[in-house]
Amino acid sequence: MKVHIVTLGCSKNTVDSETLAGHLRANSMELATTVEDADTLIINTCGFIDAAKEESVNTILEAAELRKEGKLSQLIVAGCLSERYGNELRKEIPEVDHFFGTEAYEPILKAISPNLKYSLLGERELSTPRHFAYMKISEGCDHPCAFCAIPIMRGNHRSTPIELLVDQAKKLVAQGTKELVLVAQDLTYYGLDLYGERRLADVIRALSDESGADWIRLMYAYPAKFPLDILPLIRERSNVCTYLDMPLQHGSTNVLKGMRRGITRKATEELLDRIRQDVPDIVLRSTFIVGFPSETEQDFEELLDFVETQRLDRVGVFKYSQEDDTYAYILGDPIPDDVKESRAAQLMDVQRRISLEKNTARIGTTLRVLIEEEVAEGEWRGRTEFDAPEVDNDVYVRSDEELTLGSFVTVTIDDAAEYDLFGSESNR
Repeated sequence: MKVHIVTLGCSKNTVDSETLAGHLRANSMELATTVEDADTLIINTCGFIDAAKEESVNTILEAAELRKEGKLSQLIVAGCLSERYGNELRKEIPEVDHFFGTEAYEPILKAISPNLKYSLLGERELSTPRHFAYMKISEGCDHPCAFCAIPIMRGNHRSTPIELLVDQAKKLVAQGTKELVLVAQDLTYYGLDLYGERRLADVIRALSDESGADWIRLMYAYPAKFPLDILPLIRERSNVCTYLDMPLQHGSTNVLKGMRRGITRKATEELLDRIRQDVPDIVLRSTFIVGFPSETEQDFEELLDFVETQRLDRVGVFKYSQEDDTYAYILGDPIPDDVKESRAAQLMDVQRRISLEKNTARIGTTLRVLIEEEVAEGEWRGRTEFDAPEVDNDVYVRSDEELTLGSFVTVTIDDAAEYDLFGSESNR
């Protein structure tokens, strides 16, 4: 039997699919590289916002046609959308053999074959290039953000013990992983459920000391009650990237209050000042939501001003999506989509200029670059420690020598664009 897994949504879903694939491989199942080669198809869905839900539903419908035509012997749907809307989906798409929620590894294995054995031995089949891997240090979320359905789909916050994380990291590094990207619904909440206190610093310290990874990157840090004890580690540890992803969501206190974020604009600015004071060369990434139901034109202007004055290094933007059963659902969705589109475009116009200015300032500097892909003869694409995989800037590197994918090279930057750097390899 050949099994193919389609993964939709975020990096946390990627980890779930890789874990499932590892268990399938450990049970001597063959992992098909395409749907056409598969007997069984597993779709790991996303249910975060409207666009993600639409993509998931369309993918299921396309697969259901293949099942109906007899081109698949089994169709399994899992993940966030299935966790949230499984009953409705069962009625609407009967071609699907099984619906499961999130992290349903054992039930999925049993559905594929009752004889498959399930055990949590850390099996994992990377779908990313070998040189980097996402590491999920916790699951679920306890925050009451008004716009977010993640607690509904993923449940309450649950930390993975530090010793298990170190073991996972060592196995990844032994397989050739250079960069560990730490992910969770909220990194900064880590440890409260297990140890009664926030212990993200202990995780970073343990991985830095024991994993052997070249880079350890922090993604998805919640700003309220931010654990300041991680800052010296970012500053002082050479294998902890001088980088932090902190989804701030808005720059207006009025909107932040409506979002139930537990922080004001003033407190956010004070936190950013403290982070930059403690780690002067840190690169900060954030995401923002435009079109929240209570967002007025004045609130949006405050958001633009916040982005303009804070000059974050990396910024992404989402349009507000009304989600069933969330606190904000009763507020409706009063802001027209074209207004949301306009606001998103204005915000990214501001950030595009900031990004170009910051990239231009890199011209003439030398940077350590992790090589990821050969894009043309004599030219490679890579990333610095200041750029997360898949979402941030790229560095295009010219070299007269053949560069090895997953290797580090020193690059002198001689040109810059809004979201890219260009340079020559200067190791030799």
